[in-house]
Amino acid sequence: MIISENVSLIYPDKTQALFDVNLEIKPGELVYITGPSGSGKTSFLKLLMGMEFPTSGSLSVLGETINKSNYGNIQKLRRKIGPVFQEFKLIQGRTALENVMMGMRFLGIKPKLMKEQAHEALEKVGLGHKKYSKVENLSWGESQRVAIARAVARKPLLILADEPTGNLDYDNAINILKLLKSFREEDITVIITTHATHLINNEKDAMFINVYKGRITAERKGLAV
Repeated sequence: MIISENVSLIYPDKTQALFDVNLEIKPGELVYITGPSGSGKTSFLKLLMGMEFPTSGSLSVLGETINKSNYGNIQKLRRKIGPVFQEFKLIQGRTALENVMMGMRFLGIKPKLMKEQAHEALEKVGLGHKKYSKVENLSWGESQRVAIARAVARKPLLILADEPTGNLDYDNAINILKLLKSFREEDITVIITTHATHLINNEKDAMFINVYKGRITAERKGLAV
């Protein structure tokens, strides 16, 4: 699924975001990546999406090597990944349904099937009754669910959620994490970055990776580190 061997990432301004990252994530796993802001969590997700390329080391995602020479295949790889960004990137003036469908517009899916999958995804996240609501009329938590629906509507093999509980109260944050975890039942690998470790202290069936200043400082199954 994901194999990282001695991966480092240095940005053009010489900032080193990641140092010698070694890890393996198997299909269907739930992974929490924790660490303070600026530690390298988002940079790692960008590598997995092929938005950045390793400066050194090797990285494979869903069987594809992440490097510049493989860019054509990486574009195809992104169709198998459902990203949930910190900024929801929803289009104002459009409905929840339209926003979910827009997330599939470059996947070559026929319009009828696209609409069916968008409907199904909104039902999964508990927003079937809000599918025709303009996104600017939704609460923050509902907007987050639309963003998740947009990610899962494409039937991904991998979900990447970057700080999905930010700006949510405790109850809504817990519900969002439960929702993301539920997709494992469909054999989807789910990777979640968060600095809110108090929300996952009781998790047991997951992999926990702690990142500090670009380095992995802990990695284990069981309770959060």
